Amino acid sequence: MLEHDVIIVGGGLAGCRAALEIVRTDPSLNVALVAKTHPIRSHSVAAQGGMAATLKNVDAEDSWEAHAFDTVKGSDYLADQDAVAILTREAPDVVIDLEHMGVLFSRLPDGRVAQRAFGGHSHNRTCYAADKTGHAILHELVNNLRRCGVRIYDEWYVMQLILEDAQAKGVVMYHLLDGQIEVVRAKAVMFATGGYGRVYNTTSNDYASTGDGLAMSALAGVPLEDMEFVQFHPTGLYPVGVLISEAVRGEGAYLINSEGDRFMANYAPSRMELAPRDITSRAIALEISAGRGIHPDGSAGGPFVYLDLRHMGREKIMNRVPFAWEEAHRLLSIDAVNQPMPVRPTVHYSMGGIPVNTSGQVRSGTDTLVDAFFAAGEAACVSVHGANRLGSNSLLECIVFGRKTGASIAQFVQNRKLPDLDEQSYLLEAHCKIQALLEQSGQYRINQVREAFQDCMTKYCGVFRTEELMREGLTKLQEILSQSQDIYLDDKGKLWNTEVIEAMELRSLIIVGQIILTSALNRQESRGAHFREDYQERDDSNFLKHTMAYYSPAGIDLQYKPVTITMFEPKERKY
Repeated sequence: MLEHDVIIVGGGLAGCRAALEIVRTDPSLNVALVAKTHPIRSHSVAAQGGMAATLKNVDAEDSWEAHAFDTVKGSDYLADQDAVAILTREAPDVVIDLEHMGVLFSRLPDGRVAQRAFGGHSHNRTCYAADKTGHAILHELVNNLRRCGVRIYDEWYVMQLILEDAQAKGVVMYHLLDGQIEVVRAKAVMFATGGYGRVYNTTSNDYASTGDGLAMSALAGVPLEDMEFVQFHPTGLYPVGVLISEAVRGEGAYLINSEGDRFMANYAPSRMELAPRDITSRAIALEISAGRGIHPDGSAGGPFVYLDLRHMGREKIMNRVPFAWEEAHRLLSIDAVNQPMPVRPTVHYSMGGIPVNTSGQVRSGTDTLVDAFFAAGEAACVSVHGANRLGSNSLLECIVFGRKTGASIAQFVQNRKLPDLDEQSYLLEAHCKIQALLEQSGQYRINQVREAFQDCMTKYCGVFRTEELMREGLTKLQEILSQSQDIYLDDKGKLWNTEVIEAMELRSLIIVGQIILTSALNRQESRGAHFREDYQERDDSNFLKHTMAYYSPAGIDLQYKPVTITMFEPKERKY
């Protein structure tokens, strides 16, 4: 049995920042990080636009309170305001700390960190490294982890969270290279496994974003919070779904319909293209459904609108948003200096996740915690984003709460002994599970079932939702669930068997999908990213509360938790 003081699952920004904080706080601690890809291939590396912080390098009038208000308003008042205060107060400090680590932020002519406009923010406060910010930060964090001696298990897939008597004791993991299975016990377990964009058929997320950490937590009896709030990013490159960063609109790009109109004037006249993502995504979807979308031949009535950079000029495009230009050119042979980009909403971010307090400790209920279990980043829900995340707050959340969770873990494990657990029973169960998958002679290919599931979620729980639609979706989901138990694998080998991983990911996706649909069906209001055509108004009297969804194979039990309101009373959200 492998042993570490702390085991962190997930190699993205939140996991890496937490690991670094633990060894900074106490270099004697034995910290390990498990990632199903190599850490620098984690989805954090694809984050483009930047991270918000009130450095006041561009706008001296900015303040953390203004950042907090923008965040709470953007969340449609569902964010927990104690967590938002921490996020926004600590933002400048974490940016400076990253800079001291060696992160190469873009600069103003006088050498200070540059800051740009971003959707939903009232001041220019987003720090960036061109449009490759996640890449710049993650590489430095991983370099620092290697220097500090953190053990990295890359290309290991965590199959199970070991949770006994309300205490996290370790994990069971599978090595993609050779099929080896190991049990790891630790004094503390942290999940930083990222989001679940692959629940849907068109997403900006990479192939690894399958919600494994959330599904494992749900299977262990931990509730998932606010899972109905799925963010659609307005500008996914059509038809591939790859993200065109909000930084492009922050630098001045226009959204135009088939009539050549900047249609955001009709939806958010004060913010135009820099309205919050939920509002902008719905606006694009409405333009398309009204027949003002565009076809590939340029005619009206098509499935996308244009993101137009042409007026920005070559120099600005190549200096400020070179990656966006590269993506359009590489994938669609479009030169954005001379041609507009075809875009439509794409699933991008999960506001919900594993419920945690502001120290990163996982909640087992409204007032109770799971001993020795922590989470941070997109996999967690400390609820700084509520019903809708503002752009450039996600990298910030990963760093602020990654650091904070790491600090609380470093204190937590002092003077604790390693837990007792029966390694053999977990090994036997894992071996039996893998063997059963290899021997199963079902009738469906994994890809068949996964695509049917992703199409189902996209059709029945997308940008616009109704009770009738979602009930139909849940019925369809039950059919797909039975198909998922009747799959077969072509690859029966142990070496680099990606089908085994895909089969386990499929289970994760379906569990997460069931929770999203059930939570969405029961929230009879429109708030942030959750828009009900049959309940178009926000309903604070009945739904100013967090959903807590408990999973079991027999069904999903929903409870609710109050929102923490400390600074800003809810009011109508207008832009």
